[in-house]
Amino acid sequence: MSSSAEYLNPAEAARRLGVSPKALRLYEQRGLVTPVRTAAGWRAYGPDEMARAGQIAALRALGLSLAQTARVLAGDPQDLAPALAAHQASLEGRMRDLAAAIDKVCSLRVDLAKGRAPGAADLARLTAPAAGPHVAFDLPWPWGGERFELGEIKPLTYIIGPLGSGKTRLAQRLAETLPGAAFLGLDRLADGATAPRARLAADPALKARVAAALAWLVEDGASESDALIGLLAGLHAEGPAALVVDMVEQGLDQATQEALIGQLRARGPGARPLVLLTRSNAILDLAEVGPDEQVLLCPANHSPPSRVAPYPGAPGYEAVATCLASPEVRARTEGIIAWRPQVA
Repeated sequence: MSSSAEYLNPAEAARRLGVSPKALRLYEQRGLVTPVRTAAGWRAYGPDEMARAGQIAALRALGLSLAQTARVLAGDPQDLAPALAAHQASLEGRMRDLAAAIDKVCSLRVDLAKGRAPGAADLARLTAPAAGPHVAFDLPWPWGGERFELGEIKPLTYIIGPLGSGKTRLAQRLAETLPGAAFLGLDRLADGATAPRARLAADPALKARVAAALAWLVEDGASESDALIGLLAGLHAEGPAALVVDMVEQGLDQATQEALIGQLRARGPGARPLVLLTRSNAILDLAEVGPDEQVLLCPANHSPPSRVAPYPGAPGYEAVATCLASPEVRARTEGIIAWRPQVA
């Protein structure tokens, strides 16, 4: 190791790259980057390793799978064309939004030149960030009608809580209240092994979208299964403006869950909002929650659901952490439900 070059530990390297230490470990496990070792055996990232990891992070941000990233780094650019086309479409959408905002400013300036002062609401709309859909409703049983408001539905919203906390009822109420939303329940697993494939056979466009998503996931370590295909069929169906998914990890092993959440995060901030019920720490890794994600906790004592910031010490953080379990533990408790009294 050269003494003149700067070498960073994994945590500092990840911070400078804008990724997580977990992502760096994944890059290493897949042979995409090899950190050097100190005399004591610790991993370290020098200029060459940082440049390589920066390339990987950029390609992942464009939506490439780990296998596609490896091929591009090896000199095969064929996977770049569709990724760049999708990125261009996203940028053009942002340009249209910006152009519309500029038009509003110009209109207000014209009015101002004519002696018509803009109202406070007009000015507020110019500087307010673009907000996603929001909801407000009276909570169903077991909360007893308390008012619930969520100012913004982000691209990824997680609902978590212990058994019997009412999280499924909250999710169903969100699906009913969000404009154009749909609820993707566990019946996606109960229609028989051939049902998802039969649905795809009847819808060639959906079949193509699911095939592309499935290929991406398998390259990132996922295992193909009917549970995964059934989930992807729901996630990629056209129509719903938002989708609420019951126990997204059901029937999926750990590698598949990790690949899936990586793909969902790669959709970007303008993607259709997804609300995911989960109790898996492979789906909801609190250290990985980004600015386009939020966590809703349904407490065990039936206090109203609340947003929880994903960092230690935040109110509700420990309650969220104790609800999460590894896929192995979740598999052992699959099918267990809480006893509920009948509602008259």
